[in-house]
Amino acid sequence: MSDNIEEMGPVDYVVVEFPGNKMTGEAFPLLVDLVDRGIIRLLDLRFVRKDADGTVTAMELSEAGDGESTLSLSVFDGASSELLGQDDLEEAGNALQPGNAAAIMVYENRWAAPFAVALRRSGAQMVASGRIPVQALLASIDAVEAAEKGSPPATE
Repeated sequence: MSDNIEEMGPVDYVVVEFPGNKMTGEAFPLLVDLVDRGIIRLLDLRFVRKDADGTVTAMELSEAGDGESTLSLSVFDGASSELLGQDDLEEAGNALQPGNAAAIMVYENRWAAPFAVALRRSGAQMVASGRIPVQALLASIDAVEAAEKGSPPATE
């Protein structure tokens, strides 16, 4: 990975929580499809669980989900760039509710690589980035629509 770092797209991470440690595997074929189509490159995929007492434990791929979802995950066996350390797993675990599990993914946005390379060649650099949660976007749209109608926005 280090020999082509200048050719990489932006790298993101996501922590996906699975309530009650229930990983159905429904989304994993979609992840495989994103990798197969070259939209993303999975750099690291790790799993953790948070016990009732708050202890965060790393899980092996074979421990994640039931038999069916584990089979669909076998394509990612060995997908580790060693980017995620124990401290990262602990940090991800802090975001979890006790009794839940999570997948932690680090991925390159390959679709953005040509744009990122061109920016770097011109001397530009990314100085900030972020993500807007869908819930926040929906709340903002609701607020705008309510303001246009002259009524107060819905609250949760």
